[in-house]
Amino acid sequence: MRRREFMTLVGAAATWPLVARAQQPERMRRIGVLIARSANHPEGQAFVAAFLQGLQEFGWSVSRNAIVDIRWWAGNNADVRKYTAELVALAPDVILAEGSAAVAQFAQITRTVPIVFTIVVDPVGAGYVDSLARPGGNITGFTAYEYSLSGKWLQLLKEIAPGVTRVAVLRDPSIAAGPAQFAVIQAVASSLGVELRPVDVRDGDEIERAITAFAQNANSGLVVTGSPLAALHRDLIIALAARYRLPAVYFHRVWATAGGLISYGPDFLDQFRRAAGYVDRILKGEKPADIPVQAPTKYELVINLKTAKALGLTVPPSVLARADEVIE
Repeated sequence: MRRREFMTLVGAAATWPLVARAQQPERMRRIGVLIARSANHPEGQAFVAAFLQGLQEFGWSVSRNAIVDIRWWAGNNADVRKYTAELVALAPDVILAEGSAAVAQFAQITRTVPIVFTIVVDPVGAGYVDSLARPGGNITGFTAYEYSLSGKWLQLLKEIAPGVTRVAVLRDPSIAAGPAQFAVIQAVASSLGVELRPVDVRDGDEIERAITAFAQNANSGLVVTGSPLAALHRDLIIALAARYRLPAVYFHRVWATAGGLISYGPDFLDQFRRAAGYVDRILKGEKPADIPVQAPTKYELVINLKTAKALGLTVPPSVLARADEVIE
């Protein structure tokens, strides 16, 4: 999605309520959207564009039958509280929410407004749904990945940088997935001969201090686990890995395309396209309680050979053969 095309969609979204009031050809439905990025974040823009396109494919026209209210937040707890309350106060028919922090807040303030989530690691463990097959309440959606994927990140790091013996694991301790992802990585670390250190991603200064201190020792590397806060500090984390020549593995392809060494994780754009289908089902009368939570269907391995060369690493042919994309 080119930026011009996206801005056309978002610009149209800003005027949808006015157009809708003028025409009123049929019942208008209101859809709230809360994205865990700033409004000018390229990845967040792409997510919203994919969702809006999906809605159009299901027949939801901004000039005929839909109002879309979009809010953005970028890691500030006060903002997520503010915007969840704002969206619920608008009395939408359904809300799309990205990430655990937003879903947790919605779960506290409404048991009636249907919520469709994306990029949530463990909705059962976090208490958002009763089970994946039968969510049971007003919340359903799409999981980011199973916890078992976390162990594969460390395995990939050892394949591409076998000399690494110490690994800092960047995680968000404020969501259930943060400690859980670290625990899975910890379970495989001893068999790979790796010593782990958890690093919290609450703010940029904390990240920089921790990585700077950690990088003073030889044979060190990084695993960056999935969370909105990690995404917020992506540029800083990639820059620190380059500065201290730390091999690093990341949870999504945008990290590798932005200069990170290697990434393995789901196609999150696909989740936002599929989320439009869930929103459509709810608007047509289905209840979130009866719509199963779905796991990702697409995973991508992306390798940045330019970064590997800068780190003095030779990527094994066995890893290259498995790559979905190689950046040269």
